[in-house]
Amino acid sequence: MMAEPKIQHSLRSLLCTEERDFLIRNNGEQVKVEKLEGKIVGLYFSAHWCPPCRAFTPVLSEVYTKLAEKGDFEIVFVSDDEDEKSFEEYHKTMPWLTLPLSDTEAKEKLDQEFDIKGIPTLIFLDEKCKTISTDGVSIIGDYGAEAYPFSKERLAELKAEEEAIRLSQSLNSLLVSPDRDYVIGNGDKKVPISELVGKTVCLYFSAHWCPPCRGFTPKLIQFYNDLKSRGEDLDIVFISSDRDAETFEEYFGSMPWLALPFRDRQAKNLGRYFEVEGIPTLIVLGPDGKTLQTEAVGLVMEHGVEVYPFTKEKLEELKAKEEAIRAAQTLESLLVSVERNFVITNSGGKVPVSELTGKTVGLYFSAHWCPPCRAFTPKLVQVYNKLKQNGEAFEIVFLSSDRDQEAFDEYYASMPWLALPFGDKVKKDLSRYFHIKSIPSLVIVGPDGKTVTTYATNIVSAHGAKAYPFTDARLVELQKEIEAAAEKYPKEINHDLHEHPLNLMQRKDYNCDGCQEEGSGWSFYCKGCDFDLHPDCALKDNRSDGNEKQQTHLENGDKPAEVICEGDVCRRV
Repeated sequence: MMAEPKIQHSLRSLLCTEERDFLIRNNGEQVKVEKLEGKIVGLYFSAHWCPPCRAFTPVLSEVYTKLAEKGDFEIVFVSDDEDEKSFEEYHKTMPWLTLPLSDTEAKEKLDQEFDIKGIPTLIFLDEKCKTISTDGVSIIGDYGAEAYPFSKERLAELKAEEEAIRLSQSLNSLLVSPDRDYVIGNGDKKVPISELVGKTVCLYFSAHWCPPCRGFTPKLIQFYNDLKSRGEDLDIVFISSDRDAETFEEYFGSMPWLALPFRDRQAKNLGRYFEVEGIPTLIVLGPDGKTLQTEAVGLVMEHGVEVYPFTKEKLEELKAKEEAIRAAQTLESLLVSVERNFVITNSGGKVPVSELTGKTVGLYFSAHWCPPCRAFTPKLVQVYNKLKQNGEAFEIVFLSSDRDQEAFDEYYASMPWLALPFGDKVKKDLSRYFHIKSIPSLVIVGPDGKTVTTYATNIVSAHGAKAYPFTDARLVELQKEIEAAAEKYPKEINHDLHEHPLNLMQRKDYNCDGCQEEGSGWSFYCKGCDFDLHPDCALKDNRSDGNEKQQTHLENGDKPAEVICEGDVCRRV
């Protein structure tokens, strides 16, 4: 992180006007600007109405409290609030000085001088009122009070210290801070970090407000408890991104492991050190304190306790085992369990899995609660019925992620194909085996029992029944057919559904504004209006029918819901 060029200013010229030569504390005390001469000064552009500002201000307050003891550091609040009440309420939370809200002349001068584009912004000025950095928010977020005096040289020192830590990384160098040599357990217990040395330790970056975290934490608890019951030397340290102590305590109370104290300085350092870009994140440290894995959430989800102790050798062993299983894969090895050798019909019948051998089979991962699934299922029903009418040896097996039997029964009643019984444990195994991260997902298994594709949802959306049997060879052939047909299309058309001419263009993915279905490849497109028509919709002879269908869609609101489900199991199709 580089400091900005040192621009010369004068505190008096920056902060004073002809009518005012003072700043104000939150108790009403007036402080002459001249008393700031010779100090490092932070100009804090912020406002109460700005959520990022309100989140950053407590962090800055902690830093200010530590540095105020030095006697050579001050912060001046430059408010962007719109009324005196909000300004005063916000300033009461700040232990530093402020410009009067009424002094719009001084504020506008500062905004122009430092070219303020957004808030929060923190400008650091040195003892001679030269600009040290305009990136104070990031500096405080990354290094806190340790960055003082915020110079280019100090930031370079911190970077060098980080590199030195990497070279000699240990559990102590990562978790111990100048103020603390312990982590905490539930019940205010303090556990010396020395007691964790020699163990496999996972650093769990998570927060209660994060839905994927709340979804993963119970799985990690099961993983942890299973390994502890086996006597494994494993510990986990929770590193919280929660927004308040109450939420942290509630969330941590559900965990059987340890944690850094709430808002511990080292939490920010570790997030930066391991380049954590999102949560949940699970970092694994070996018994020697060195990093084994930085993306262990996926490993735990995919392999469970089998992945322990996360070493390179263990991952290679699991990979070889998986490759052997895939090489021997058959439809029966996928769908048959010790308790069951059949799938069910929605009328209550049982069909032996052996009767599906030699067919192309789609494994349909879906759920009634998932809006994209409910939008895709009717499309899949059309494709299924079309292929059955054509006499193709094709079948689908529904693998439900529904939450109860009633929802499963209601949803499955709309499907003409087979299913695994609700709650069958094979579904969970297959989700992990095929790396199902979201629903709806359609996996195609060929007549030989081997996987053809795990991306058939996209293929069906784009090409429908024409893509059968969904092999790479068929997709290449289909693409050639599409290109050959496109050569005969007109380059431009006028259509009753749109006021502008539509040009033939290649489009990767789009929604047809005629039939409301998804498409890819070629489209008759109006770029200015972002309007698409499938070639079939654009060129069909009976346009009045098409217009009537479009009107019905619009009146009924019969479009696939634009929904992104929270969590890691539901996304927009």
